[in-house]
Amino acid sequence: MSVLNFILLGLIFCLTPAGVIWLCRRFPLLDNIGPIMILYAIGMLIGNLPLDIPEMAIAQDIATSASIPLAIPMMLFACRFTRHDASTQLKVVISGFFSVAIAVVIGYIFFGKQLPEGDKIGGIMSGMYTGGMLNAAAIQAIFRVEEQSYIMMCSYDIIISFLYLVFLVAIGYKIFRRLYGEKSHTTLSSSDKEELDRQIAEAKRNPYIGLWSKSGAKELGQILGFTILCVGAAAASTLLFDKEWFMVIFILMVSTLGVACSFLKPVRKLERSFDIGMYLIYIFSIAMASMADFSNLNLTEGVNQILFLTITVFGSLLLHAIFCRVMRVDADSMTVSSVSFINSPPFVPMMVAVLKNKKTLIVGLGAGIVGYALGNHFGVLMSKLLELI
Repeated sequence: MSVLNFILLGLIFCLTPAGVIWLCRRFPLLDNIGPIMILYAIGMLIGNLPLDIPEMAIAQDIATSASIPLAIPMMLFACRFTRHDASTQLKVVISGFFSVAIAVVIGYIFFGKQLPEGDKIGGIMSGMYTGGMLNAAAIQAIFRVEEQSYIMMCSYDIIISFLYLVFLVAIGYKIFRRLYGEKSHTTLSSSDKEELDRQIAEAKRNPYIGLWSKSGAKELGQILGFTILCVGAAAASTLLFDKEWFMVIFILMVSTLGVACSFLKPVRKLERSFDIGMYLIYIFSIAMASMADFSNLNLTEGVNQILFLTITVFGSLLLHAIFCRVMRVDADSMTVSSVSFINSPPFVPMMVAVLKNKKTLIVGLGAGIVGYALGNHFGVLMSKLLELI
């Protein structure tokens, strides 16, 4: 084994995301595509180059195996649970989880059963569409779904989720308001507009500026310290179970401990924990994508995956709209919470700005936080349920 090759691969996996982030911030078109999609493309290109590098498999395994357990607590440290409009938040969360569960089951019956490891893919989708890419990657670490199937699923998801968001932004929210019998919001007060502008600017800011300053390095050390404690405690808890349960117990315990730590005052002061965790997701994305081998691409499997994802995304939206209407949740809260589940919380401020309804901001962000916290547990349970169908 060449140490030099191993180091070069490590640098490619770890530094390429930084370059992609810089390019996305410099070019709006790339920013619209998003770092994860670009990293998937780069990773797939690397994995299908006619190169024979024996160290590649080891570097891929280390990057994918180490990044997720570290990213989970880091991102969950940023969870902020509030009591603001708790009744509406509870309703949209219950509706969102049930909607995804039902849509996944329907999609699995018609298309998922034809997929290799379809029950596990359904579990990954369940976590992804109640939480986000963090949860999808974590459940992938539990089930070890075949790399090519996972990469294609994530690539299709980005396309379908984009079409879903375009639909909502263009006409979807107007349709739901009309069906709910509600008037459109046409104006924002100056204070509400300032708050939305601040939220959108916060979502677009570069969180890595100043990371290597004295204060940034200190915070990074604290984040790593709390993360290592969570990972160590989670690993120790697995000693109480059989070895075949190691990864399931480990990931779920890391998730639980990450949420628990989010209530501690020292952890709540760590402003960069989510973004550092997200960078690890970027590393995971390029390393995982580099495992895809398109020389054996199964087109039939790809069609079934696309249809499975489409039914889950748009089916969950329809069911969520119905359930929220029955529970007397307003159309805007339903729409924003759906975006939070399907596209993840960073898209919430943008959707709120489109709706011109600041009141839905907290509801949407709260739904996404619960999704991050419970998505891994939900995904595992859904996979076990699909096994029985």
